[in-house]
Amino acid sequence: MSRTVLFDTVEESVAGIEDGSTLLVGGFGLAGMPFDLIDALIRQGAKDLTIVSNNAGNGEIGLAALLKAGRVRKVVCSFPRQADSYVFNELYRAGKVELEVVPQGTLAERIRAAGAGLGAFYCPTAVGTPLAEGKESRLIDGREYLLEYPIRGDYALISAHRADRVGNLVYRKTARNFGPVMASAAVTTIAQVTTIVDTGMLDPEAVVTPSIFVDRVVAVEARGYTRQGA
Repeated sequence: MSRTVLFDTVEESVAGIEDGSTLLVGGFGLAGMPFDLIDALIRQGAKDLTIVSNNAGNGEIGLAALLKAGRVRKVVCSFPRQADSYVFNELYRAGKVELEVVPQGTLAERIRAAGAGLGAFYCPTAVGTPLAEGKESRLIDGREYLLEYPIRGDYALISAHRADRVGNLVYRKTARNFGPVMASAAVTTIAQVTTIVDTGMLDPEAVVTPSIFVDRVVAVEARGYTRQGA
């Protein structure tokens, strides 16, 4: 029997997320961002959150809206600055949010390592840069590597295209991005999808995230990336 629970509303799906939680949030910029789950989390009120994502928010929607609401203590990401990341920029310069920069490939692999049950791994990225400060290093075949540790989440908030009733997920093109690795690396994975279909309706070859990694699913109305506000 599947452990995945289907919810009627996004409010129900994010209920119980505690203050101080670490959240793995899918999305590459706006592509694949779980906007509805984030909006519901803002309404839910959880605060002092650590957010792990590729970016630190765009404009005033999605993660930027969560930051603007004052709910985030720390951001772990690869690209904290873009032309429209002014919300994060202002908070960071004011000392109101912490930042840990992780190179994009390393970020994905640290999350994947958590899902795979690895204790740590060696990676050459960031050797000789300020990001190497304080990290253990090792020479392997004449090349220097840094020891990197897994990133685990209390919750993962991701967006997929379709789900079946037991929680198997398929994605749409680049909206897939960090969703699969984040789903495997969190204690509780919450997925918003545009459609829930009967079990057996998804092509097994197209399923990227199997239901064993998915705890909660909620269907939401599709919306464009340019929408402003909640």
